[in-house]
Amino acid sequence: MGCLVLLFALVSPRLALVATWLFTSLLGRAFDSWVLPLLGFFLLPWTTLAYAWMWRSGDTVEGLEWFLVVFAFLVDLGAHARSRRR
Repeated sequence: MGCLVLLFALVSPRLALVATWLFTSLLGRAFDSWVLPLLGFFLLPWTTLAYAWMWRSGDTVEGLEWFLVVFAFLVDLGAHARSRRR
């Protein structure tokens, strides 16, 4: 299942978030309510996806996993900057 979601993420992080929500319980375990994943879907899809997938390895995000979440955040900021520039 992870490979399929990774392929969806290469096409669109929002599509990967929907696939993660439909086929796994990662979003429910990583987030306490439905509000943050919904906001993440519209505002920071890469960050939301990275946080949920890094949560999978344990009951928290720690160590090098935070580097990947911050990197995803920077990718989201770059996407917003590119769209604003256009």
